[in-house]
Amino acid sequence: MNETPLDKFVAEKGQSEAARLLRVTAPAIHKALIAKRDIRVLELPDGTFQAQEQRPFPSQKSAA
Repeated sequence: MNETPLDKFVAEKGQSEAARLLRVTAPAIHKALIAKRDIRVLELPDGTFQAQEQRPFPSQKSAA
């Protein structure tokens, strides 16, 4: 499986095509890029794509 950062994937495919391949909307891709989310796109053996986000655990800041 090939893993690519979302920003590089979008640069290669274009925002609309990246959204179509990941089965999300183009505005969702745009918002993820603006927020600088750490999303990696995996190309699966069957030629489809899947995105996974790396987030710290726990993902919410503590109230203390």
